[in-house]
Amino acid sequence: MGARMPKDPFSTGFDDLPAILPVFPLPRVILLPGGRLPLNVFEPRYLSLVQDSLGQGRLFGMIQPMGGEDTVGEAPQPFYSVGTVGRIVQFSETDAHQMLAVLLGICRFRVRSEAEPVAGYRRLAVDYAPYRDDVANPSGGPVSAPKARLVSALKRYVEAHSLDLDLRALDALSVPSLVVTLSMALPFETPEKQALLEALTLEHRFNALCALMEMGAVAGGGDAPQ
Repeated sequence: MGARMPKDPFSTGFDDLPAILPVFPLPRVILLPGGRLPLNVFEPRYLSLVQDSLGQGRLFGMIQPMGGEDTVGEAPQPFYSVGTVGRIVQFSETDAHQMLAVLLGICRFRVRSEAEPVAGYRRLAVDYAPYRDDVANPSGGPVSAPKARLVSALKRYVEAHSLDLDLRALDALSVPSLVVTLSMALPFETPEKQALLEALTLEHRFNALCALMEMGAVAGGGDAPQ
């Protein structure tokens, strides 16, 4: 079943979400509800995915493969059980046969089964019901933890890993926006990214994010925390 066009082309309601969802698998990349993910699309099957999605509600899913890149010609990688459907809110074509797209996170989903692929890209039968609140409340609810803990952990993590990050640009962000931005942007490994994605509430994600940054700062400039 394809996606229905939303009644309002600039918003997506829960009832607009498709039961069969095309997906773009990438390791170490998550899309959170309310977050914006820029994508540089150049592989033919994913160019087809984006082009098809533009005519079908502009919706497709982001999900992490469990075994690394999903490479053409090799056995398909199994997916983690939870991903996020996003809506294309900006796109452009380049002279190099590429598309630049920005995806806005709408709602997480749980994988039910895999459907037949189309034009080389994979599709999943999904269930949004466990995450219905993502649509109305993408931030994930209130958080009582202080912003100071998050900022302190971030500063230590950035210094330990010599990341090029303008901390001053983050001062104006609210705690929910900061949690979404950092969870998506920081270079954690795939399992840690997945844990942040699957956090039940904003409070849980806040605590998990702080713990990962604090462990990462102790580990120094080596690999991301395990």
